[in-house]
Amino acid sequence: IYPVGARFHHPEVAVISPQDPVLRIGSSLTASCTLSPELGLHAGTLYWTLNGMSLPGSTYSVVSPDTLSVTLRNLSGSRQQSGDNLVCHAADGHVLAGSCLYVGRPPEKPVNLTCLSHNTKDLSCKWSPGGRGETHVRTKYTLKYKLRWYGQEKECEIYSAGKQRYSCYIPRNLALFTPYEIWVEAANQLGAATSDITTLDILDVVTTDPPANVQVSRVGDLEDQLTVRWASPPELKDILFQAKYQIRYRLEDSTEWKVVDDVGNQTSCRLAGLRPGIVYFVQVRCNPVGIYGSRKPGIWSDWSHPAAASTPMITIHPGVGGSGSCDPKPGEQNSTLRRELKQFFGWVRKHASGCSGMSIKLYDQWRVWLQKSHRTRNQVGKQNIPLSFFSLSLLSLHTHTHTHTHTHTATAALKY
Repeated sequence: IYPVGARFHHPEVAVISPQDPVLRIGSSLTASCTLSPELGLHAGTLYWTLNGMSLPGSTYSVVSPDTLSVTLRNLSGSRQQSGDNLVCHAADGHVLAGSCLYVGRPPEKPVNLTCLSHNTKDLSCKWSPGGRGETHVRTKYTLKYKLRWYGQEKECEIYSAGKQRYSCYIPRNLALFTPYEIWVEAANQLGAATSDITTLDILDVVTTDPPANVQVSRVGDLEDQLTVRWASPPELKDILFQAKYQIRYRLEDSTEWKVVDDVGNQTSCRLAGLRPGIVYFVQVRCNPVGIYGSRKPGIWSDWSHPAAASTPMITIHPGVGGSGSCDPKPGEQNSTLRRELKQFFGWVRKHASGCSGMSIKLYDQWRVWLQKSHRTRNQVGKQNIPLSFFSLSLLSLHTHTHTHTHTHTATAALKY
């Protein structure tokens, strides 16, 4: 606790009282340094330092020829949990005696206690210290647990350090189908506090490893689609549950992810409406829903390692589209119909980025129709565009969306 390189007299030449006190923030302290008579020094020649900084003489008081006191008021929290160094020096700088000051506050009730189980095999819990958080003095946190209706109280033994110090890990010997009571006790030399009790069933807080073997591949020559495939978590292969998956993807030169929520429990998905000739990074995560019939929503796993693939470049065939071709001017009726078709198919393309079978089917139908229209481009100005596909697509779209909402009908295409 003393400065590096300090020169010491005999260890009993002086004594500081009180020794290593524990004090609350905002309190005051009067400490005294009492010299051994055989030392031959006068108390008026001594001085004090706190954490290496000299304290002003106005805080000193010569109690007797061999005792010098110092008064510290409105103490702040200790800079470090090992305490602040209060040292008594001789006039020549020699260290005569020292004491550690522990200044802090009692712990407040720990809060935000949450736990998760990895593949039903273990339990990891974390919490927040509560109140103003930092106590400035050493505070011990103990996570305790027991079966709700019977069983012996146990203590978690594997605590994390550093930024994750408010967490504990129980690696084994956990019961399923029976709720646990879990709580955290906090204590230091200034007081103690206990969190509220959290009751949980291991099956209600299960998470798993990210999906394995994530692969991304092209869909033939389609320049705006990619297929994503993955394997379900092998750790849960013998457990009754229904997985739910999420996908997110981003462009190679972007940090913004787009999330696909409607994947369900399938292990593949086609992404549509992508940009051609672009590398995409894709990740998948899993939520093990309904473990052994649990009615609680599962906990999402971490995202898988990114997998990547590029969409094909657009190939412009001579006479089939492209910036160098010109369309004959259609009649007013065809112009209006083209504008409505453009709105409609723009809507389909925008909404085909998920894994909905109907939206992908509509999207593919549009692409087939578009390719055919390219091949008959020179005839567009001579005959009306057939209404059959447009009408059929609107009908299919209305039928699909009506099952999800009463307001989201085919007329939505027109708002784009």
